[in-house]
Amino acid sequence: MSDLTPVLDGTVKDTLAYVRTHDPDAGAELAELRRRRLTRPQVVIVGETKRGKSSLINALLGVPGLSPVDAAVATATYLQFVPGEPGAKAWLPGSADPITIDGLRDWATGEQRARRIEVSHPAPLLRYVSLLDTPGVGGLDPAHTAVALAAVERATALMFVADASAPLSRPELDFLVAASERVDAVVFALTKIDAYPGWRRILDDNKALLQAHAPRFADAAWFAVSSTLAELAVAAGPDDQAALVDASKIAELQHALVELAGRGHQLQLANVLRAGRNELARLEAAAHDRVRAIEADPARTAQLRAERAALAARKRTESRQWTLLLSTETQRARVETVGQLRTRIAAVQQEFSEKIDSGRGEALAKLPEQLDAELQAVAVQLSERLEETFAQVGEKVLASVFDDSERAEMLGRLNATLRHAMDAAPPRDGSADNLLIALSAGGIAFMAGRGAMLGASVLAVGGGLLIPVAGIGLGLAAGGYVLYRRRVQTDRQQARIWLRDVLGEARAALADEIANRFTDLQYALSVAVDDAVEKRLKDLDAHIAEIDAAAAEDAAGRSKRRAAAQQELDGVRAKLRAADAALSKARALTPVPHEEDR
Repeated sequence: MSDLTPVLDGTVKDTLAYVRTHDPDAGAELAELRRRRLTRPQVVIVGETKRGKSSLINALLGVPGLSPVDAAVATATYLQFVPGEPGAKAWLPGSADPITIDGLRDWATGEQRARRIEVSHPAPLLRYVSLLDTPGVGGLDPAHTAVALAAVERATALMFVADASAPLSRPELDFLVAASERVDAVVFALTKIDAYPGWRRILDDNKALLQAHAPRFADAAWFAVSSTLAELAVAAGPDDQAALVDASKIAELQHALVELAGRGHQLQLANVLRAGRNELARLEAAAHDRVRAIEADPARTAQLRAERAALAARKRTESRQWTLLLSTETQRARVETVGQLRTRIAAVQQEFSEKIDSGRGEALAKLPEQLDAELQAVAVQLSERLEETFAQVGEKVLASVFDDSERAEMLGRLNATLRHAMDAAPPRDGSADNLLIALSAGGIAFMAGRGAMLGASVLAVGGGLLIPVAGIGLGLAAGGYVLYRRRVQTDRQQARIWLRDVLGEARAALADEIANRFTDLQYALSVAVDDAVEKRLKDLDAHIAEIDAAAAEDAAGRSKRRAAAQQELDGVRAKLRAADAALSKARALTPVPHEEDR
């Protein structure tokens, strides 16, 4: 295929120049995206739980068992596979420096604490491309979608993994749409074709679903593979090996990834253009509104003036009420959430006290691992609850400020301001790398505050108010295991004391974290609502001024003004068509199976 670099680079420069002229802030963000250096293309692998992602990675690398399979514990760990001598590094709680580790499975499945793990291996494929496997249970679980989408930010291309057991689910389709807003090239893999003879029907169903829900990928190529057959081929003799490799179809996918790696710079340009295209679409909508304003429709003018007057009057008379409502709703929700946390921790204490009373020997020895898993479950449930509660508070306050017609128009601006406000203050703890924070007394570790912020894109699928909520990770740090072994062994009384101390600290730490997050929410919503109202008033003033100016002019003047506005609209539409044309050509960068290529 021909090199698309000149076409993509020229279109990116043209798009960037246009966006920078009309929206300097958006232009600066695109420029920063374009400046990112690409050392080695990175394919981020996403997919629902139990779709065979880890097995597929092992098959692609030709190393059975390298990536842990069937990781049942919900963790926030993701694995990055890079070239090098065999080894692994983990980023531990409370430290920005990685350590060398053994027993990768224990770390990847959550039995040991780690935020991310880098696995090096001399597998041939890794010379060309690095692979990033999103969190343990697949990345589409509600507790981990934010982590998976954050990983997508680092992607040169995506590999979306489904299996042949059933057609794509709605959450998978929604996630694909959200993730592909950031990455242009997506490779689709259908796993487990050896286990499901009807896999071709499932593949056809998947294509139909993409046509209906994600038409951009309606004609996308799929690589149907069997990781099991590829693993058998590694251990097979010379007589059977070739047949197994051929039946697994893994080699085709390996070749496709090598092809992608060779197009890394072009893929990066396509990703920048994809982001630029989204900005052009926003500018087109604004230009279309300006064309309508020139028409000076009396009914439309009266409607805008009434809207402006009503909003200004409400800002003068009701801003204090908005503030009080926000404070009341935030405090109510905080108290309710802390109460639910107290009830949940009490239930855990009751459950594990009974285990201590009835357990002996080996059962008592496993208590820390069992409690660690339970604390992770508490953290996941609390994260989900915070997400729901934050959205409820935000929607209630929003409903009191804007009516239905205003609300729909204000959401986009409010969401952008809200994200900025929640990121504005310095983090309380942690770092941009989302490190776990270790507490000393009971050996608890948790991921805290804005330092763990992963963005709000997870909530963009369903529309509406987007409240950025970082997941909370809670579990036993290494000190908790050491303290348990030192105190307890087979002493039930000491085990009860240890349990009480650990859960007491967990409850206190989480209650404090809840309070901090609700404080952040109250501040961010207050800033966002005020900013949204002020910007809306300015927009209305500008819109009304345009209408008044058009109405004050004679027919010739209005015609001239209309021509200028139409020229601006035509201009942005031309940029959109150019971006779409270049992105259409960029589809050729995504490899297809050889049989389809023929």
